[in-house]
Amino acid sequence: MRTPSGDPLVGERYEVEVGPVAHGGGHCVARHEGRVLFVRHALPGERVVAEVTEGTTTSRFLRADAVEVLEPSKDRIAAPCPFSGPGKCGGCDWQHVTPGGQRKLKGQVLTEQLAKLAGLTPAEAGWDGSVEPIGGKLPAGEVPAWRTRVQYTVDPSTDRVGLRKHRSHDVQPIDRCLIAAEGITELGIESRPWPGVAAVEAVAATGSSDRQVILRPVPGAQLPLVELDQPVSISRVDEQDLFHRVHGRTFVRERAAGRTWRVSDGGFWQIHPQAPDILVDAVLDGLDPQWGEMALDLYCGVGLFAGALADRVGEEGAVLGIESGKQAVLDARHNLAALENVRIECDRVESLLPRTGITATDLIVLDPPRSGAGRETVAHLVGLSARRIAYVACDPAALARDLAFFREGGYRPVSLRAFDLFPMTHHFECVAILEPIAG
Repeated sequence: MRTPSGDPLVGERYEVEVGPVAHGGGHCVARHEGRVLFVRHALPGERVVAEVTEGTTTSRFLRADAVEVLEPSKDRIAAPCPFSGPGKCGGCDWQHVTPGGQRKLKGQVLTEQLAKLAGLTPAEAGWDGSVEPIGGKLPAGEVPAWRTRVQYTVDPSTDRVGLRKHRSHDVQPIDRCLIAAEGITELGIESRPWPGVAAVEAVAATGSSDRQVILRPVPGAQLPLVELDQPVSISRVDEQDLFHRVHGRTFVRERAAGRTWRVSDGGFWQIHPQAPDILVDAVLDGLDPQWGEMALDLYCGVGLFAGALADRVGEEGAVLGIESGKQAVLDARHNLAALENVRIECDRVESLLPRTGITATDLIVLDPPRSGAGRETVAHLVGLSARRIAYVACDPAALARDLAFFREGGYRPVSLRAFDLFPMTHHFECVAILEPIAG
């Protein structure tokens, strides 16, 4: 790692006017003597005292925390969580913002990324400009307990769990995470010591009573005898990232989209309990699958969208799912074993799709990782002449970039929806529906 040049500015304080929200990290843009500061714990339009947390006299930009608010925004509230604030937990970006203010910030980020990377206005993207609240609008100061998967770090000096501080390996000890789902809180992970353990992941399934705790031991240490406040399955992860059963099942059973889904070894599943149904409904509404059609489900995970598509295209249709995670593929094949019109293949999408020999399809759904699909994959997809494509995205910048690639290939977004599936954080989820450009 290269050592930064110049004299360090960490700890310096500047009084600044806060500008617009920026993409990623929950920070806003400010300037001091011509230099950009990315300031957390601030809001657009505020005047704050910003304390530098990263940067030197030669840095192109500085990172900072708002440590004193001189002129607050009307969207500012007192953070409900005692572990939120400068120098504390890095998990929640916007505990200090009203729920409506959070959605407004997310909408501003998406608007800016669409303009910057795709050259699209909200109207041109088929978006009404709103970020849709989940489960109704919350009053200011109320924190929804939505997160069904929480990764704790163990502080080796105390053997107690905590959460990482922002852009740091340091641990913020906590006695409760306010956004953790009830099933997580009930386990009592924060109330006991974890000697010999480096990290603890807790999973609380939706629609079943399944709970799972995954332990990552300190190298060479012996795992402690684990006694928690609720029945739970326990696994451990070794130094090669291989999973081993300690007690109970190696999976949890999730309920969504009319099915029960096996998700093994802490595998990917949407962490908001309502997210799977909301996203499936948005994809199906946008694609409008018809009996007998052919569909692709790319980056298919444990098969959520493939199963929903298979029900709609029926026995005369077919669905091909592609997923690179071996355990996820095994789970998807298990979950969809009763559907003869579904096939799941294991490989990277960009590697396998060209080898399938498929030259055309009716529908495509893709739910890529945060980095997006990329130019090469998009170029292949537009050559398949799908009548509609559903793009599920967790990163607005990657989505906007890929929408530009799709437009180069002759596809345009006809609708775009944004969902506030990660309250108190800067994250949100989008579903874009694309069609061929007429003429």
